[in-house]
Amino acid sequence: MKLPYIEHSGKVIETNSTYPLVMAIALDPRTKYKEGVLRCITHREGDVMIKGYRDKSELHKVTGDTFEHFNIGERINIKGEDEMIASLMKEGLEFIGLEDPDIWIDEKTDLLHLYFTIPLVTKDKSNSLLKGVHLGHAVGKDLDSLEMTEPVLLSESGGIYAKELSIAPINSKGFRYNLVESCVRTGNLKYSTVRVGISHDMGKPWKFGETVLHPKEWNISWIGGHASPGPLFSPSFIDIGKGKRLGIVNGREKSKIQNGKTIYGMFSVGLFIYDYEVGKIDWVSPEPLIQDSEAKTITFASQFIETIKGEGILYAHVDDSFVRAYTLKAEDIKSLLP
Repeated sequence: MKLPYIEHSGKVIETNSTYPLVMAIALDPRTKYKEGVLRCITHREGDVMIKGYRDKSELHKVTGDTFEHFNIGERINIKGEDEMIASLMKEGLEFIGLEDPDIWIDEKTDLLHLYFTIPLVTKDKSNSLLKGVHLGHAVGKDLDSLEMTEPVLLSESGGIYAKELSIAPINSKGFRYNLVESCVRTGNLKYSTVRVGISHDMGKPWKFGETVLHPKEWNISWIGGHASPGPLFSPSFIDIGKGKRLGIVNGREKSKIQNGKTIYGMFSVGLFIYDYEVGKIDWVSPEPLIQDSEAKTITFASQFIETIKGEGILYAHVDDSFVRAYTLKAEDIKSLLP
């Protein structure tokens, strides 16, 4: 069967002995997507297939000569980062480095807004409800002049968190129903969910909205355990009507218990239709769109760029270890839609 995408050979990021594991690329459109940010793993403890693994990370600049080849640059320095992290710390927690970058350019000011996960985790991995996972924010004229602000979404009681931002267009009422990965706990089970982040100003604190994709409620096997929003396609790539966008959603199968350990299911890339006027997901693809040929447990998309009319490149990281590029064609994607 013909796949609705083309998997590019090789890896997008030129890694090195200092940073052999990389993931989560985000690119600046003002540079024609030749510069951006990457998450580099500085230390990994555990196995990405088994619950409990932990990564320490840094955000680094990347530069590319083509859409398929980028080099790791210097670490992103954000003014006020240390002070902001210190203000969020609680006893028993440690900060393991910024994660999951997303870039948004304010067309009115031409300022670059960088969003990222601020993970504060328990040192001994106990009492996971104590941890804080916040959606952080910094702004500047470019990646070399960023200044950190207070997070746009702070973790709430009960372990509710925000990460993995998907930026929605402004609706007719003048604000955005952005999407973030969050969670819902049912007894001892935790589901990663997609939740609305209501933004009236992209640089100031937002509010949590409703949970719009709960894996248990949607009952789709490939996304039965965890859900996380990805990039939304522009209407120039695929136009599905006023007030709606087609986009990427990352989903994971339910975990399994083996020999007392929680073994994660496969994380895949799928499609969803989002009504950004009201903040509601209308449809999720019954089957995944992409599973990387080398993936043992994770294919997770973070960036899409339209390269020519009706065609673009999707970037995803595989097993939280390397970044791959995939060509998507609008006509092939349209055939999968309801």
